[in-house]
Amino acid sequence: MAVTGTGCTAGDSGGEGEASCAFEVTYQGRTYRDVANVDFTVTGELGTVLQPPCDDVGGQEETEGKGTEENAYAVKGLPPETAIAVGGSPGDAVFVVSYSGSTLPPEVRKLIDGS
Repeated sequence: MAVTGTGCTAGDSGGEGEASCAFEVTYQGRTYRDVANVDFTVTGELGTVLQPPCDDVGGQEETEGKGTEENAYAVKGLPPETAIAVGGSPGDAVFVVSYSGSTLPPEVRKLIDGS
């Protein structure tokens, strides 16, 4: 299944109100970010993740402490410490990876490259 990432956006006129949040979730103390254009297979449910609120236009006091929960799913061939899928169901899940910096883990690169 090919998956693209999502995030929240505010405004669409290109003016001061325009902003967006990266799609990030927290699972078992790790932060995961979406990676687009990855073919992956969901293998089972892991539990839930927390998606922090999108506060890119101010109003942090209104969103502080809130977030949304989504289902977390295992991804075939990858440990949950590296990558999971997140969504309402396996069919609409987004591929997310736990990594720092700008370099993806080698096992994720291998999946993307189809090797």
